[in-house]
Amino acid sequence: MSLHLRQVALVASKLAPVIDDLSAIFGLEPCHVDAGVGIWGLENTLIPIGSNFLEVVAPIKDGTAAGRYIARRGGDGGYMVICQTESRDSQRAFRERAVAAGVRVAYEGDREGFRIMQLHPGDLEAAFFEIDWDIESDFAGRWEPAGGMDWKKHVRTGRVREFAGVELQCTNPAALAAKWAHVADLPVTSLGGIPSVQLGNASLRFVRTADARGPGLCGVDLVVNDRDAILREARRRGCHAGDDHVIVCGTRFYLR
Repeated sequence: MSLHLRQVALVASKLAPVIDDLSAIFGLEPCHVDAGVGIWGLENTLIPIGSNFLEVVAPIKDGTAAGRYIARRGGDGGYMVICQTESRDSQRAFRERAVAAGVRVAYEGDREGFRIMQLHPGDLEAAFFEIDWDIESDFAGRWEPAGGMDWKKHVRTGRVREFAGVELQCTNPAALAAKWAHVADLPVTSLGGIPSVQLGNASLRFVRTADARGPGLCGVDLVVNDRDAILREARRRGCHAGDDHVIVCGTRFYLR
């Protein structure tokens, strides 16, 4: 069964300032607004990074799960690891593995040519783990949450080329890596002594919680083409954190 990182979702108290920072710092262009997230009391915007997507969601009413998540973690931050698998059968197999391991299905449903399956962050500690199927089964092509194929004309690669990984902080990295790896039907590997799970196109890296925010999706690895331009704009916007990463939406973006 194949599993590719297709989308990383961040959650923000206000959408527009975060989209402005991401676009300006990384030289990116938004491609789509998904009205479907309104059922959760959210608004969103998707931004293509290579053939994958960075999504930002923000609450537009009180009492949302996203709003509670922001309150619990003390601010904006990472929210969801969203993957694509090649078939309905493989999605079903991932679901069965998760349920057998005691991981609850938080939400599942169908749209035209697309099926979503979200696994509960309460059982996976650091984030939602979403495994979706799209009818064309093209890991670099059609993606219903981004509006199908229209996203391609919005791709900008002057500063950033692609995702390379996601960093998840937690209380017991080895144990949590084993749980995610079991659901993903993949082995736990080691990247510099850090427990990791290698997807088809990116790694999931599990680190010990190093701040007061608790478990969560804390970082995104980006393969960059123009580090200097990224750092220059990050300094201008107050997002510079070092020569190897910037912080936007409470998330560390590591420049590889």
